[in-house]
Amino acid sequence: MKPFTYAKANDRADATSQAADDATFIAGGTNLLDLTKLEVMAPDRLVDINRLDLAEISETDEGGLRIGALVSNSDCAAHVRVRQVYPVLSRAILAGASGQLRNKATTGGNLCQRTRCYYFYDTAMPCNKREPGSGCQALQGFNRIHAILGASEACIATYPGDMAVAMTALDAAVEIESAAGEVRLIPVRDFHRLPGDHPEKDNILEAGDLITAVILPPPVTGRQIYRKVRDRASYAFALCSMAAVVEMDGDRIASAALAFGGLAHKPWRDEAVEALLVGEKPSAALFGRAADQLLAEARGYGSNDFKIALTRRVLIAVLTEATQEGAAA
Repeated sequence: MKPFTYAKANDRADATSQAADDATFIAGGTNLLDLTKLEVMAPDRLVDINRLDLAEISETDEGGLRIGALVSNSDCAAHVRVRQVYPVLSRAILAGASGQLRNKATTGGNLCQRTRCYYFYDTAMPCNKREPGSGCQALQGFNRIHAILGASEACIATYPGDMAVAMTALDAAVEIESAAGEVRLIPVRDFHRLPGDHPEKDNILEAGDLITAVILPPPVTGRQIYRKVRDRASYAFALCSMAAVVEMDGDRIASAALAFGGLAHKPWRDEAVEALLVGEKPSAALFGRAADQLLAEARGYGSNDFKIALTRRVLIAVLTEATQEGAAA
């Protein structure tokens, strides 16, 4: 293992100033330590942020929740208010990893976890995400878990998390503090990047940026569902996941917020699909058109061609359940 220095940050200003000098934050370390052991990442300096006062969940003035960046996944999923009014978030978190990992993993770290692409983890293989310009072995290799939406010729990896998918459907925002002390709010849906020509950039964070919290808006009404399809019942990443927040007005759909995981380099949300549903009566035909819209530009790469049909079935099944419609999937 490459030698590195380790320091503990005393406050936010200390953390961001150290990180601005080419250091890497560590909190739970559930992903970072694996990547370091495998020499996929080799940070020169680690800055431990566990001393920072970022481990609380509190209500906002607007009636939402502020989830500190150091709140563990277990504590977030078990929080009474999260379970009562944001159940899609609790279910998404509990669908990921193991209890032991959820006890260590943090809210901020979960957002920053990196892809589980086989070739990204194998340093003997070319990977543009790990080594820009080296190529993407997954394009012609075994790509069963890879992207069908938003990919590029430089990278077809997927973002592996569950929590961010639910947060995207809930219109949550990431609170970020820069090395200059400036605080900004970025919608979770805009936090992660598509690969384009720079797949090495997973998200919009710059040097010195520190995630301090995730802000959930006031509770929404309607049915909340999280559906995850994977190779086994636990401890597996999604082949396709879907977070849905759907409200009915009589026999018509009043609003729909839909986010998907396992399909792209980021949690995927398509406003055109949602707009197509609003004001309509639930039906198999409507849900089929929604699937057509979602998958209009989907592309398989061989081993993952099945994901297109799988995603269609997941979308129809979740919308059927959310609207209490008996249309067949």
